[in-house]
Amino acid sequence: MAILILGLVIFIGVHSIRLVSPSWRDAQVARLGEQGWKGLYSIASIVGFVLIVWGYGVARRTPMVLWMPPLGIRHLTALLVLISFVLIAAAYVPGNRIKRMIGHPMMVGVAIWALGHLLANGTLNAIVLFGVFLVWGAVGAIVSRSRDRAAGVQYPTGTVSGDAKVVIVGLIAWAIFAFALHRWLIGVSPLA
Repeated sequence: MAILILGLVIFIGVHSIRLVSPSWRDAQVARLGEQGWKGLYSIASIVGFVLIVWGYGVARRTPMVLWMPPLGIRHLTALLVLISFVLIAAAYVPGNRIKRMIGHPMMVGVAIWALGHLLANGTLNAIVLFGVFLVWGAVGAIVSRSRDRAAGVQYPTGTVSGDAKVVIVGLIAWAIFAFALHRWLIGVSPLA
């Protein structure tokens, strides 16, 4: 569990710098240059991610079961993860109204993804992993949206066709992950 926690501290820590200390981040970008900052940020993110994957895998060998998820919860989890894939797509597909409405759909999508996985997993390592991502996504979305409002940030209006593209991209990405990649990468078939 220690490896998982260390990985989460590094990964979430790096991804929280902009939330907790944007002025420090800006000073580092000025000192290191944009490419230098991105390089260090990327290396720390990769190290944190590798530790998370490794630590979670080690913890799965001897899981501490706290509860058994109710029968059929996988369907709710699949729906929540589908919604999260659509929201994450909204962060990157230009010209959609979802981004304007939510502001930070990536963070909201991560929080919904984590909530779905918390519902479907009753082990301590799953609660630690998905609980951290749920809190990070929710707090990050709230803090970022609040800063946007204070700064008067306005997102582009977007179109119905932009929304349709987001939904299609999200659905396709979700289907590929749910029906093929999840079992291959994680070892569990989420809809079986």
